Amino acid sequence: MISSKPVRGTRDILPDEMKIRDRLEQQILAVYRAHGFSRIETPVMENLELLLGSDGGENLKMLFTILKRGEKLKLNQDASVLDLCDMGLRFDLTLPLSRFYSNNQEGLETPFKAIQIGNVFRAERPQKGRFRAFKQCDIDIIGDPSVHAEIELMDTTAKALLAMGFKGFTIKVNHRQLLSEVIIKAGFAIDQVGTVCISLDKMDKIGADGVTKELLEKGHGEEQVEKLMACVTGVNLDNLDQWVANVGAMGELTEVISTVKTLAKDNYEVVFDFSLIRGMGYYTGLIFEVSYGPYGYSIAGGGRYDNMIGKYSKVSVPAVGFSIGFERIITILMEEQQNAQQIDPAMILFYDSQTNSMVEVISEADRWRSNGYLVNLVAMKKKFGKQIAAWDNGQYEGFLVFGRDEEIKNF
Repeated sequence: MISSKPVRGTRDILPDEMKIRDRLEQQILAVYRAHGFSRIETPVMENLELLLGSDGGENLKMLFTILKRGEKLKLNQDASVLDLCDMGLRFDLTLPLSRFYSNNQEGLETPFKAIQIGNVFRAERPQKGRFRAFKQCDIDIIGDPSVHAEIELMDTTAKALLAMGFKGFTIKVNHRQLLSEVIIKAGFAIDQVGTVCISLDKMDKIGADGVTKELLEKGHGEEQVEKLMACVTGVNLDNLDQWVANVGAMGELTEVISTVKTLAKDNYEVVFDFSLIRGMGYYTGLIFEVSYGPYGYSIAGGGRYDNMIGKYSKVSVPAVGFSIGFERIITILMEEQQNAQQIDPAMILFYDSQTNSMVEVISEADRWRSNGYLVNLVAMKKKFGKQIAAWDNGQYEGFLVFGRDEEIKNF
C-alpha cells in the first residue's frame, strides 16, 4: 500500500489552522501595503548556477535540486551536480528578488519597496517550528543606500508583529562590517571571516564555550580565538570604539538603534548584540533579528545586501530586507492560543435541498455575510437532530434553518 503521509519535513494543514494562517497573512499584508510596499511574486524554481553563486552560506548545503530532463540528462560516474541538474528550489526570497529586480528595474520605481510572501525550501533536519517547506513574509527596499531604509523596515515589521498580537519582543542589531573588522584584528585572514561567522552564528544554541571549542577544532589559533571571544562577549555600545575604527559603520549602528528605540514606544526592545551574525554570506552592512519570549529561535530577521543585485546587472544597487518567519509565529500563536478571539464569527445556514430556492438561500446567506459572518450552507438531512449535533464542533457561533429562524440559535 502506498503511504498517504506527506513527505518528511512537510505537513498537511487542517482547516482550523488555515483560518488562523489566512488571518495572520492578511494582517501582515495590510501593514506592509499601508507602508507603501508593493507585492510581487517570483517562481519557486531558479537556475542552479544562480543559486550556487548566491553566497547563501550553510543553506547551499540544503538545496533541493532538479534533474535535467530528456537528452539534457547525461549520466556518468564523474558527473557533477551541474552536469545532472540545471534548476533548484529557492531557499529564501532575497535571491529571487535580486534577480527579479535586475530583470525588471526599468519598469519599477526607485526606491522600490517590495513585498514577497511565499514558500521556500531547505533540505534540513525537520524539528519543531522548522520544516523543509515553509512560508516567509519579506519586505525589501531596493535603491536606498541610507539607514532610513533599515529604520523603515524595522518599524514596519514591528508594526506587523504588534498587529498579530506580539508584544515585548526584542530587535537585535549588529553590523557585518564591524564584525569583520574585529575578526581580522583578532588575527584571522580575510578569507576566514566566513567560516568564523558560521561558528559565531551558533552562539545562541551552544554558547560562548561551544563556539570557542568549535573554532579551535577548525584549527584556528588559541590566541586568535581568545581575542575574538573577548570582544564578542565584552563589547557594548559604550565601549565599541575601543574595539573598532570604522566610524561610518558605528554611526549607522547607533543611529538606527536610537531611532527605532524612540519609535518602539515601550512596545518592544531594541538592543545591540555583537554575537548576532545571520547565516547568509551576502550581508554587507547592518543586520537584525527579532527574538520573542522563551523560544530558542528568532521569529524575523534580515539585513543589508548591497552587492547581490550587481551580480545580475551591470550596476550595483543598494538593498536591504526584513523577513518574518511565518511558520514560527504560527507555532507560537497556536501554543499561546492568542488567536481564538481573532477569528471572524461563523454560522451554519441549514436549508431543504428539495423545496428551498438556492437563489433565496444564497441571498439570505449573503445578508448575514454583509453583517460580518462567515456562512456555511448545509443541506438538511432526515435525522436533523443528529446532524446538528455532528456540526457542534466549536467552530460555529450557532445555526439558522432557512425559512424558519430569524435569529441565530445555539447548538
